[in-house]
Amino acid sequence: MTNWYRTQTYYDSGTWRATWNGEGGGVLLNQAPHNLDLWQWIFGMPKRVRAFCFFGKYHNIGVEDDVTIYGEYENGATAVFISTTGEAPGTNRLEISGTLGKLVLEDGKLKHWKLREDEREICFHSNNGFISPETDYEEYSAPEPNGHSAVLNNFADAIIDGRELIARGEEGLNSLSISNAAYLSSWTDTWADIPVNEDAFENALAKLCAVERTEKKTVIVNETADTLRKRWAVRW
Repeated sequence: MTNWYRTQTYYDSGTWRATWNGEGGGVLLNQAPHNLDLWQWIFGMPKRVRAFCFFGKYHNIGVEDDVTIYGEYENGATAVFISTTGEAPGTNRLEISGTLGKLVLEDGKLKHWKLREDEREICFHSNNGFISPETDYEEYSAPEPNGHSAVLNNFADAIIDGRELIARGEEGLNSLSISNAAYLSSWTDTWADIPVNEDAFENALAKLCAVERTEKKTVIVNETADTLRKRWAVRW
């Protein structure tokens, strides 16, 4: 998810932006929580992560604007998560690869390559070392739903009629657990388990906040109703 492009003017528009004291981080805390949430919702929580956060790589900020996270699961599955606010044009791509094929979601299309035989069976029973497994291909597309109104209506229905929530509050805690572990991993240059070591995370964050409080940041106030409307538009 690298289509979160932001300019320096964006970061200079408020003292709270891109600060440890104001936001608690950068792209992981401001833009990418949506994508982290989808990650854990679709695949579940990884057991540990190894992250590489680059602080002020593309902008004059003290927090991360470029992130790569490598995740490992209990069952041996692995995941790679990439996000930045410094690439243009960016990419929004979800790729799932398994023993029965591959799914790619990009540009409003879901592409499905389905293997005619399980890859594990092919790997250990084929006499050809350079085989290209046979696949069937399908492609799907659908109008983009209005996710905001659907979630808000569901929230109201849960309060009024007791209906089950689409996404409970725990979902937000899960995505935050991944980003906190990613920060700790990057700060300590090692793996971070999930659930994260909260004491180690809080201590490291407190030190960054203390250093940051000694610095000043210029504020440019240029918010209008039009710019706010465009900012909060969903751009998958």
